[in-house]
Amino acid sequence: MWFGSLPGLSSQRRWPSTVEQGPMASATEQGMEAAASPVACYRELSQFPVVTRAALGATTGLQTFLLYTECSRPDLPRRRLLRFSRHYSLQRTGDGGLAVSQTALSTEIHHQLLSQDSPSGQHRAVLSRCPRQGHELLEVWGSGGRSHSVDLTALGQHGEVYTERPFACLAWSHSETRLLYVAEKIRPKPRPPSPWDVPGAARPAEEDDNEEGEQFVYHEDWGEALSTRSVAVLCALDMEDSSISVLEGVPEHLSSGQALWSPEDRGVVFVGWWHEPFRLGLNACTNRRSGIFHLDLASRHCELLSSEHGVAFSPRLSPDGHHLLYLEGDLGGPHRQCLRLRMLTWQTRQTVTVLDVVQEPTEAFTGLYGDALPPRCWAADSRRAILGTPQKSRTDLLLVDTETATITNLTARSSKGCWELLTLQWDLLVATCSAPHCPPSLVVAVLPPAGQELPLSWVPVEDAPTVPGVTWKTLTVQPPCSGAQAFEALLMSPPDGTVPHPLVVCPHGGPHAVFDARWRPGMAALCQMGFAVLLVNYRGSVGFGQASISSLISCMGEQDVADTQLAVKQALCSEALDPHRLALLAGSHGAFIALHLLIREPERYKACALRSPVSNLPALLGTSDIPDWRYTSLGLPYSFERVPHAEELAIMLLRSPIAQAAQVRTPVLLCVGARDRRVSPTQALELYRVLRAKGVPVRLLWYPEGGHALAGVEIEADVFRNCARWLLQHLGQPQQGGMGQHSP
Repeated sequence: MWFGSLPGLSSQRRWPSTVEQGPMASATEQGMEAAASPVACYRELSQFPVVTRAALGATTGLQTFLLYTECSRPDLPRRRLLRFSRHYSLQRTGDGGLAVSQTALSTEIHHQLLSQDSPSGQHRAVLSRCPRQGHELLEVWGSGGRSHSVDLTALGQHGEVYTERPFACLAWSHSETRLLYVAEKIRPKPRPPSPWDVPGAARPAEEDDNEEGEQFVYHEDWGEALSTRSVAVLCALDMEDSSISVLEGVPEHLSSGQALWSPEDRGVVFVGWWHEPFRLGLNACTNRRSGIFHLDLASRHCELLSSEHGVAFSPRLSPDGHHLLYLEGDLGGPHRQCLRLRMLTWQTRQTVTVLDVVQEPTEAFTGLYGDALPPRCWAADSRRAILGTPQKSRTDLLLVDTETATITNLTARSSKGCWELLTLQWDLLVATCSAPHCPPSLVVAVLPPAGQELPLSWVPVEDAPTVPGVTWKTLTVQPPCSGAQAFEALLMSPPDGTVPHPLVVCPHGGPHAVFDARWRPGMAALCQMGFAVLLVNYRGSVGFGQASISSLISCMGEQDVADTQLAVKQALCSEALDPHRLALLAGSHGAFIALHLLIREPERYKACALRSPVSNLPALLGTSDIPDWRYTSLGLPYSFERVPHAEELAIMLLRSPIAQAAQVRTPVLLCVGARDRRVSPTQALELYRVLRAKGVPVRLLWYPEGGHALAGVEIEADVFRNCARWLLQHLGQPQQGGMGQHSP
């Protein structure tokens, strides 16, 4: 089970821990123990599972449903991600509600890469990797056991199957006889050295001169987190004869992904990304040229369904097969923007805009953001759809009526600040919800008829308790300049609000991202240790309208830094915080902001911990997978033919913290991944050398297998441990309820 019991919690559950608490241990005592050990605190709060996938199956009459979920959580002792499945039964009740019961114990998932249930729920496709040979296997399971098992690697029709966003898919045909997926295009293996390569050896006559030296040709990839992905192709498994085919007809200049079967299985709808003239980094960048295509399987004709020069992705076909929803954005510019929701009528090929770009937010709707629609987002009436999107500092579920283009926020009044729709089938919603002080809970609901959606009654499947004593609130910050839009910050506070707490300030990376009010184990752990945490959504964050995003262009290093300063000032004036014990904790562009703060106010912050920091803008032009952003962020035009000019490099250098790094006095911890393709780790190395030369306390952690996000169970735990200890070392142990010792 996830939780035991703890007196005083309404859920009647307690925190999982490797150190057993006595039955009478109070929340304050537990908080004190956590404060004494960052490692123990992080271990305890990181054990709450995250539901990564959910699927529904129905019995006759649609009165009883089977709910299957896949979950993951860190297994810190074994330094790996523990993955497991859980099963539940959902029963419709006489009053239109649901009764929930668990039907089986949790089962660990081994070696699985992807899985997908068929439309009827009678079959499950599983892509796994054989641990010994490393081969990829595609299997189909049903009530009678395994019906198909195909060794994809042995067949040699393609390279590795794509399991990462934005390409990955595993799609069933409507007839449930074929499976669609995406894999790397097969490439001839490099020819091993031949005898003629040895000096004096005779060269075989059959060797082709055109193949000489081909083994060292450079092949482009899709950048950060996609460094092994170059050309994606569509592949299909025919279960009648267990044959694999690579679909023909897709233009050579496209990489394919996010595929699904068209009505009546006559073709395939997919997203195609242009990779000419060369690839730019795709991870977390929804502004790359892409389109929605239809490939007719009989004629091999490939038709572009969206605009020619734009951005389109995440297609979702309605249950009746009449409409196709997808997201559309503008080409170039900020890497994440406010998007349009578009709908195509399949028979006529006519497209309409259901939701347009929102320049200025309203109370009802602040715009549509994100990189994907939920896998199943359509209601059974093929008219309504549900999607999740940031709405300022929340992530809410919105119901969209595609005929009237009206929006109903289903979760706006919830105490939970982040909602994610896992699946919607037979008008049953399965979702997770969390808050900064509450781990994710799994909930279900019945979608009422149109016009009667509110209030929506959520039924808990697996509930999670709140962190004892930790609270949070949203601060609205108004810049002093006339006409400037307000922004927000999330303040997390530790137990006992009467004690002035040290404050850890966290501007987010991106920069066009957002700190929504979700569960973050590391931030909650800092609160349990006695630190207050301020998560700043400066102007330019997504969720606040396109005008806010655009306002940051040309103002990098100025507006974002000033906004963070203003948020800190407001928090210090209105909350029980210690103004003499401030620290910075940030990554990527957030680290860029933090460095500017250290330069502008060298005496204010007593400690700083940075991950994958941006410090030298012109140096990124030749080292980053997104060189276009270096121009766009400063309001400079970008084109693929672009080469840097001296005056532009000068502007970038003037905006770079490295140019004034000699003014930093605050102790700095740097954490970088050696495989970072987005922000070269040499940025941190250069900064490290400057600070060392000036005698500033500095420490550099170098993770050989780490990428830009420094992801992975072992790396994430080590980064938190070192950052927490750095804060304790330079801020002192936080005071707890008047019982701790205050450090100057």
